Amino acid sequence: MTSKASSASGGPLATDRSIGTIEPVFEFYDAMPTGVSVAADGRIFINFPRWGDDVPFTVGEIRNGQVVPYPDAPTNIFDPARPGETLGSVQSVVVDAANRLWILDTAAPGFSSPVAGGAKLVAADLATNKVVKTIVLPSSTVLPTTYINDVRFDLRRGKAGIAYITDSSISGPGGIIVVDLDSGESWRKLTGHKSTSPDPAFIPVVEGERLAAREKGKPPAPFSVASDGIAISADGTTLYYCPLSSRHLYSVPTALLLDRHASEAAIAEAVVDLGEKGASDGLEADDKGRIYAGDYERNSVRQRQADGEWKTIAHDPRILWPDTLSVASDGYLYFTANQLHRQAQFHEGQDQRVKPYTLFRVRIDAGPVLLK
Repeated sequence: MTSKASSASGGPLATDRSIGTIEPVFEFYDAMPTGVSVAADGRIFINFPRWGDDVPFTVGEIRNGQVVPYPDAPTNIFDPARPGETLGSVQSVVVDAANRLWILDTAAPGFSSPVAGGAKLVAADLATNKVVKTIVLPSSTVLPTTYINDVRFDLRRGKAGIAYITDSSISGPGGIIVVDLDSGESWRKLTGHKSTSPDPAFIPVVEGERLAAREKGKPPAPFSVASDGIAISADGTTLYYCPLSSRHLYSVPTALLLDRHASEAAIAEAVVDLGEKGASDGLEADDKGRIYAGDYERNSVRQRQADGEWKTIAHDPRILWPDTLSVASDGYLYFTANQLHRQAQFHEGQDQRVKPYTLFRVRIDAGPVLLK
């Protein structure tokens, strides 16, 4: 018996409509990527966390139609004897306003506890392709449960700038880590606060199925991830962030994060719940004051207008888990679609990902936030 996708009158049946035009930029046939960042001259950098795939290098650059190790192959070979000098498992890469690629190394392959002395920020000068600064994060900020996820920069603060990092723990408190790029000192804010914690009532549905950790013979377990996406306003005064296991966007004044003496009560009081935006992994901002968020439940990317209204700028069945977002100087928003939800841990050990994973872009006619 043959069935056709047509109505009783013989015409085609209505289907879900796409929104916007997404352009494939690169296809990945090996390890699954998460982070992407695009330099002012168009160079594209990618990272591959060591979550179980064969990852010969955890940071790469797309050159001449292929991905090559960055800044070099030896740095990408983790040496437990030199955890602060080699890359363990990189979750995010971000180009700053000084033309440096910052590499955020979790040193926590497979979401394990971070290797002592391995969680760090590493800066490579894009003019020389050499590492010029390494900041190893101490145990006071990187807890045994910490999974550092994404980072944003404001180079106008202090002597050399400030970095803001999300802790997206799956087994402990979330939070925001603030790093002084001159001294290397770091401190935590909003540890365990509601805004950096998974929403206990959140039940994600992706491709029509509840997203949960699934093992044969066991009931589904909630996939609970703390503060993940992060973006900084065009004027640097506001930090935006969201737990992965939530649909809400939150903001907090950066002045309170920078004040090491500000009480947790004062900071908590200043947190603003900006309402629902959809369930997001990555966040980003542009120089026109707009915020961008992936919506992994709806195969979409959304844009928050200056008046707080959300607009869907891309909706397409190929947007299978929009992960990291990066605004580039060419007027496009770049994002990875990596099928994270199809990993084996969510399907009783069966890997349902279908290669290639894809780097897309969508035109936004705006530039990146560059605070220098």
